[in-house]
Amino acid sequence: MSNKLSAQNNHLSVGKKPVLVLLHGFAENAAIWNVQQAYLSEFFEVIAPDLPGVGNNPLTTALTIDSMADNVYSSLQSAGIEKAVIVGHSMGGYVALAIAEKYPSILQGMGLFHSTALPDTEEKKDARRKSIKLMEQYGSEAFIRQAFPNMFSPGFKARHPESVEAYVNMGITCPLASMEAYYEAMIIRPDRTSVLSSIQVPVLFVIGKDDTAVPLQSILPQVSLPRTSSIYIFEETGHMGMWEVPAASNQLLLQFTLFCQDQ
Repeated sequence: MSNKLSAQNNHLSVGKKPVLVLLHGFAENAAIWNVQQAYLSEFFEVIAPDLPGVGNNPLTTALTIDSMADNVYSSLQSAGIEKAVIVGHSMGGYVALAIAEKYPSILQGMGLFHSTALPDTEEKKDARRKSIKLMEQYGSEAFIRQAFPNMFSPGFKARHPESVEAYVNMGITCPLASMEAYYEAMIIRPDRTSVLSSIQVPVLFVIGKDDTAVPLQSILPQVSLPRTSSIYIFEETGHMGMWEVPAASNQLLLQFTLFCQDQ
């Protein structure tokens, strides 16, 4: 990680340690961060909530990225958390950006873990709409089995088919209604590059060199926008750094969160 300018628990509870919030992505749940929670809980109060639509968090009507941000912020406020480093994977990064825009006072730092501040392109919107139709026609499991393995780098897929299957099985547990709502929410989300330009806390960009969902070249122009930012590029890694390179992801999140505490 370079600076340009120089125990598993999914419940929201406050301890004396600094707070790190880990947000999951599309059709995932809090368990996506299990390895990171197990390691980082020694150093921080690690919170990995289920976003609305999975786990014990019911799907809300008119779900948007902003409404998910409201849900996370409300939960943190209810737990008495005044400051936190918030890191989001993919769709979770969109939620983190919305929190940064709407509730900047709660942030000590923000991480975009294979995520982007850019809105969907028209091509991406069309692809999501086609995926919704496919899920409605053939069911969500068929879609997950086709799409989810592509989130990993080719080398990781070949070496660790059991991890790919575990990720697929996680996606299958996500209700169809939630998956459709997530896609609709992502389609209408705004451009939030202005948030990166105005944010006052450090921002972490985690990029997989083999990530086809959030390509390297689309992220690089964004890393110069924040006042203080860090970028880390994982070689031979796709969209799932927390699973593909878990030890390196643990250290990266540890270092970044400690850095944010010192600012």
